[in-house]
Amino acid sequence: MGTVTSVGTFVLVLAHGAAGRLNVPGSVAPGPGISGPIISGPGIPGFGASGPGSVPWTIVVLLTVLTLLPALLLSMTPFVRLLVVFHFLRQALGLQSTPSNPTLIGLSLILTYFLMQPVVESIYNVSAIPLEAGSITAMEAAGRAAGPLEGFMLKYAREKDLALFLDLAHEARPRRPEDLPLRVVVPAYIISELKTGFQIGAALFLPFLVIDLVVAAVAASIGMLQLPPVVISTPLKILLFVMVDGWNLLVGSLMRSFG
Repeated sequence: MGTVTSVGTFVLVLAHGAAGRLNVPGSVAPGPGISGPIISGPGIPGFGASGPGSVPWTIVVLLTVLTLLPALLLSMTPFVRLLVVFHFLRQALGLQSTPSNPTLIGLSLILTYFLMQPVVESIYNVSAIPLEAGSITAMEAAGRAAGPLEGFMLKYAREKDLALFLDLAHEARPRRPEDLPLRVVVPAYIISELKTGFQIGAALFLPFLVIDLVVAAVAASIGMLQLPPVVISTPLKILLFVMVDGWNLLVGSLMRSFG
């Protein structure tokens, strides 16, 4: 984060310097030994010293969006549920670092893209295409883009969680769920996804917990008290997971849970 901020500050300084050196509405006086103006004409668009359309403001907006992008990905997509379930699975198998965190995050990102592609296409059709055509402004495009995303989150947010944050925000109950503000929908969606992820993770633990109990009981009955049961149960759990094609079953069940 510090590197991005430093680079952004450096780019902003360069942009301000360039904006100060450019005489936008007129021309730049030639240096010694140079005949004729260097830059002339009506001006270079986007390089004004001030104004919302200047290059420094554009850079600030872009850097802000890039900074908030991970938080938006975590809070407004299925990424939360997927990653929670995969971490529960790793703990249930008794594995510490396999699959690794980058592997689980990458798989969650790919599945998130698979699930969010219809929403992204809808946002592109209602927001990006009119913005490129110049028929709407950037603020209007942002407002249109929030519609499909909010509809996706409302589909999976529990009514109890929506009522909680609606009460905390001191907002009146709207006539339609679509009228709820985003500051109510987003946190309600997050805790709803966390609850669902924990429910799926608890269900994953049950069959592997049975294996742990059986192995511990057998080891105690034959007097193998000094041998940790996890040494025997972990290979058995991995073997069971592979034999039933666990990844196919788990990912298929997760995808269907968003149906």
